[in-house]
Amino acid sequence: MSFWEEWEKRRKRGSPFFFPDLERMVDEMEKEMADFFKELGHIPDDLAQEHTLPDGSVKKEYGPFVYGYSVKIGPDGKPVVREFGNMKPNPVGGEDKKPLSLQETREPLVDIIEEPEQIKIITELPGVEKDDIQLYATEKTLTIDVTNPERRYHKELELPVEVDEDSAVSAYRNGVLETVIKKKQERGSGRSIKIQ
Repeated sequence: MSFWEEWEKRRKRGSPFFFPDLERMVDEMEKEMADFFKELGHIPDDLAQEHTLPDGSVKKEYGPFVYGYSVKIGPDGKPVVREFGNMKPNPVGGEDKKPLSLQETREPLVDIIEEPEQIKIITELPGVEKDDIQLYATEKTLTIDVTNPERRYHKELELPVEVDEDSAVSAYRNGVLETVIKKKQERGSGRSIKIQ
């Protein structure tokens, strides 16, 4: 029997835990998570599922609950923070007293790379098929929508410069969507034309 199998067996029997401080911390975290979800309030139907177990009892599962952020230094030297997931912190003192708002759609992790002639948008969309993805571009925005029975994503991006939406091309491989859009060319001040 391996160490982990023995550890699990002892834990189930209620025998002393190898690391009592760690056990206490785990118990406290489980209690805090239970309290947190009580405060959260209504959970959208898409994030609550019931399963009937072989013994006839019903087990409820909730989730997935996702929140994260990425930090990158922008071209101006200032940090750019992008959030992703389906949970968002509510502003302190806002109308909604709940600490987080829960949405039915996830916001995917997105990275915008500005190159001299074009903008490259890298989007992580794990677990979806290419046919589930809809993209819509304007001069200033890119909207990403995914409607899949198991995963729904939505993100509207404000682009750093105006782009030529007709030049947009996109490829999806291994859960990563890469979209490239050429920057809109600035019109020159003109030139003088010689009359013949």
